[in-house]
Amino acid sequence: MVDYSHALDQIFRALADPTRRAMLTELKQGPRSISALASPHAMTLAGAAKHVKVLEAAGLVDREKSGREQICALKAAPLAEAEQWLSTYAAFWSDRLDALERAINTDEKETPHER
Repeated sequence: MVDYSHALDQIFRALADPTRRAMLTELKQGPRSISALASPHAMTLAGAAKHVKVLEAAGLVDREKSGREQICALKAAPLAEAEQWLSTYAAFWSDRLDALERAINTDEKETPHER
């Protein structure tokens, strides 16, 4: 039986949207206000706040109030769980591609090339 983690589901949900991925990329440079995260996407502050809320639910962003602004900071550690889950499939595909390479090389040795 497959073990599905709610946290992993939240991470992939957050990463599924290109705007949220862009926000995470921006946050790699350092903390940003929600308005700064909204500006490259021509979206309202409310729209950006909704995206940040999804990132927060996934544990990828911390938000704190500084005066009238809400400042967001990247928390990349939860991405390790997603990377670990994906790495099992990387090994699967690596094994499959290695097998394909062996099959191609064996076939080339057995079949004379026409020149």
